[in-house]
Amino acid sequence: MITTREVVEQSEREGAGQAPLHFDVVIIGAGISGIDAAYRIQRGNKKLSYVILEGRKTIGGTWDLFRYPGIRSDSDMATLGFPFHPWREENMIAGGTDIRNYVERTARTYGIDRHIRYDHKVVSAQWSTEDVQWTVVCDVAGTRTAFTCGFLYSCTGYYDYKNGYAPQWQGMANFAGTIVYPQFWPSDLDYGGKRVVVVGSGATAVTIVPAMAATAAHVTMLQRSPSYIISLPSRDKLTNALRKRLPQPIADTVIRWKNIALSSFIYVLSRKRPERVRKLIRQGVIASIGPAYDAEKHDVDTHFNPKYNPWDQRLCLVPDGDLFKSLASGKASVETGTIAEFTANGVRLESGKELPADIVVSATGLMLQLFGGVELTVDGRLVDASRRLVYKGSLVEGVPNFAFSFGYTNASWTLKVDLNARFVSKLLRYMRKNRKAIVVPKTSSADIPREPLLNLSSGYVRRAAHIMPQQGPVPWRVVQNYFLDFAAHLTGRFNDGTLHFYKAPKKAKRRGRAA
Repeated sequence: MITTREVVEQSEREGAGQAPLHFDVVIIGAGISGIDAAYRIQRGNKKLSYVILEGRKTIGGTWDLFRYPGIRSDSDMATLGFPFHPWREENMIAGGTDIRNYVERTARTYGIDRHIRYDHKVVSAQWSTEDVQWTVVCDVAGTRTAFTCGFLYSCTGYYDYKNGYAPQWQGMANFAGTIVYPQFWPSDLDYGGKRVVVVGSGATAVTIVPAMAATAAHVTMLQRSPSYIISLPSRDKLTNALRKRLPQPIADTVIRWKNIALSSFIYVLSRKRPERVRKLIRQGVIASIGPAYDAEKHDVDTHFNPKYNPWDQRLCLVPDGDLFKSLASGKASVETGTIAEFTANGVRLESGKELPADIVVSATGLMLQLFGGVELTVDGRLVDASRRLVYKGSLVEGVPNFAFSFGYTNASWTLKVDLNARFVSKLLRYMRKNRKAIVVPKTSSADIPREPLLNLSSGYVRRAAHIMPQQGPVPWRVVQNYFLDFAAHLTGRFNDGTLHFYKAPKKAKRRGRAA
């Protein structure tokens, strides 16, 4: 295995004896989180240099990777969009291509695109207290190269880009058709006139089913258990009315806070009155799907009434009830059951029923991955994040000059990552003003109570429990409430006894050349 020192020496040789490029801040990832982080850092710290290292060839992260039919936002764009560059299109639920273009347009507007280096897949990062810096090792077209920085900011999202969750069923090798995984959708897949079975009931499945049903012979959504599904209009009449009647900046603010308040209300109501919310969702399904299912209430309870309470897992949104329209038209159907085996012509359930299929889509979920798979070491010791607490949802216990971006699970991703980026920008400004070179969050007691970082019962969360950091009492508590987080951001202070700041050691020597 090539060492960091060997990578640095290689970089020096290839750079005619010069040390690796040094930046004040290295941001990993050029998706929504990375662009938001770059904007907040350059706005609040104009004298700091930064670079964004992106492992893919293009901007956009999730919204460039996923190319399956119907890919769209699972939050309204007023909150998924950047608060400093509001989404002003009429459609509040946007397609993947539109979102990617929006991210690219935002980066270009604020000059962030000039700081991105594509095809730079970060594989490891090593902190040296002696040198007061990180050495960040990248894979660039098969060649290892290195950068150094004073502060490292991981904005890589939370799932594995290279591997989705792909369960294996008996008889898959006997299936004569095509098995497709949404994360790696083949661009040349022709499903026109084909029989399709989509395995899954989450956000990906409810998106794919109506999109494929438009041209497929028939699409069956096969679920082991139901999910809560809510229909929302893709165009909000109140939002569009506010845009027409209010000055644009005021309308942007009012619309954003309206949507934040609405989503927060639904979440709180789900926690306090779960049976009430369950009943409302069920009524909405019956109204959306039409008289055919209303007359067969058993089908509604079998296919759309989960055993768990609302928001024990993330709710699925369908714009304009497109999934329900496909079901009502007969172009799509739902089956609830467990796969016994694949046959040559389809899928057989444990009930004995066989679902004929030419194509099977395995929309069975994601694999979570922390920090984009980057291996972190601090003074030669590997960081095991699963044994660390998270400080205010941003910093990792015992890891110097490092932050990571992680969005809400019960609301728009961007709401949380923007607060995260503001916090990091403010922290960097505080350190510069007070001439501090190092910041490390530390616990006051080894016996501090700990619990999982995420409080969802979803399969992808349970599967990743062994790699995720932990949370505890404030300030180690990860709050899933934007209003509380926003208030804490406005009133929070850094000299709270948990963050420890240090000046650079007198013998510290930066091993890197200025960018």
